[in-house]
Amino acid sequence: MKRTSYISELREMLALERSRGRKIALIPTMGYLHQGHLALVERAKQTGAFVVLSIFINPLQFGPNEDYANYPRDVERDAHLVEAAGVDALFHPTSEEMYPSPMVTFVEVGQLDTVLCGAKRPGHFRGVVTVVCKLFHIVQPDFAFFGQKDYQQFLIIQRMVRDLNLPIEVCPVPIVREHDGLALSSRNIFLTSEQRQQALILSQSLNEAERLWRAGERSARVLERRLREQITRESQGVIDYAEVRNAQDLSEVTNIESPVVIALAVRFGSTRLIDNKVIGVEARV
Repeated sequence: MKRTSYISELREMLALERSRGRKIALIPTMGYLHQGHLALVERAKQTGAFVVLSIFINPLQFGPNEDYANYPRDVERDAHLVEAAGVDALFHPTSEEMYPSPMVTFVEVGQLDTVLCGAKRPGHFRGVVTVVCKLFHIVQPDFAFFGQKDYQQFLIIQRMVRDLNLPIEVCPVPIVREHDGLALSSRNIFLTSEQRQQALILSQSLNEAERLWRAGERSARVLERRLREQITRESQGVIDYAEVRNAQDLSEVTNIESPVVIALAVRFGSTRLIDNKVIGVEARV
């Protein structure tokens, strides 16, 4: 596996691969990798492309009171994981390499970034989309892989690519869960044993909402109310949001007549976890 922290070296490396007729697949991450990230690698390798995984903890997407300084970091651990998984190149730039001067140019995706996490974390998705756009221009991938745990992020990046006519196929990869249902997240390490046990209410309440839908419940408000009631009754989690939204554009839904995403953000202590489930006859992005 090749490694570099420099944009110029990465571009030279990729130019050589393209000259050999290789396509390029990109997996953008913030590191402290887990099996969910390795599922992205597995899917990317199936394309036969040269696989680039980036690790960059992007300061633009953290608010002033968020956990940028404490976000878990271990590049050497991550490098061993991705090399064993078959990644071809690891790109782990510094903030100075990515942002050599203060940024005055940003990318925004209206409407999609004003709800759910966007409403709770103003400016977050502007930072996400800006750094992903930079990575797309640096790597110029044919494919880019994103996990569906960050469902809103996936939709926003998909829309950016469509609106800006970027020649990239944005590929979703399903959520990877622990055996007990907890969605894998780099932030799970911050949970105490008691908080981790309580965090199982996320997948449990999503499964219950799906059960109600399959039993014939079509009111989005009823499902949202049942989600909040179950989370509040069975855990000490503090709900940021528990909402049913249109699966394609995150618009408001009253009656469930087409695919929807049931989206949750809940805090356990100081750790904020997100999870979601898409339901519908053809529940695909």
